[in-house]
Amino acid sequence: MIFWPLKLVMRIISALFTIVLLYFAVTFVQIWLTGHEHSKENAQAILVFGTTEDNGTPSPELTVRLDHALRLYRDGRAPWIVVTGGNKPGDNYTEAGVSATFLEARGVLAKRILIGAGNDTWQNVLTVMPALKKHHIVTVLTVTDPFHEYRAMAISSAQGLKPQPSPVSNSPTIHFSLWLYYLKETASVGVGRIIGYGTLSSWTTSTSKVHLPSGG
Repeated sequence: MIFWPLKLVMRIISALFTIVLLYFAVTFVQIWLTGHEHSKENAQAILVFGTTEDNGTPSPELTVRLDHALRLYRDGRAPWIVVTGGNKPGDNYTEAGVSATFLEARGVLAKRILIGAGNDTWQNVLTVMPALKKHHIVTVLTVTDPFHEYRAMAISSAQGLKPQPSPVSNSPTIHFSLWLYYLKETASVGVGRIIGYGTLSSWTTSTSKVHLPSGG
């Protein structure tokens, strides 16, 4: 009987560990499945999540996202393209600005492009919300890498949008330790759903360079 309290504690710890493990396992499956969904529905806008640029030129990963958005736009899936992403210290260009230039060079009218900013996914959406509200845009096709699609949609929903999945299928990212990206997303989604994605953003991402664009 003397060891009964210790056994009870160990059983509680074991049960908690199992629950946490199952929670993150289910989260991983949800992320994987969403990354392989492709909505056939039209929307009011195509929301492109930013990623790195190279001194005014989209990185291969960003180029794939922009090409995908361009196809959706030309297919008449939405009348607006929304680009997001800020810049790192020392950069002369923002991801969103580079994206807008890329799209305009391929025939998209500047007046049909809404430009945001942001240093992470939460900020990406936050910075374009004023422009989206101005144009009464609620439904969006979210364009990003498959492993990022679930969180991008969850954050869009948390800020009042109605997202539909449209992940890219040929991102160069798939050639570089893809399992690490899925593990990172599983952790981010698992924690974000508990504490709130906005709170997680405030804990992990600098806000010093974030601004809310006034145009659009």
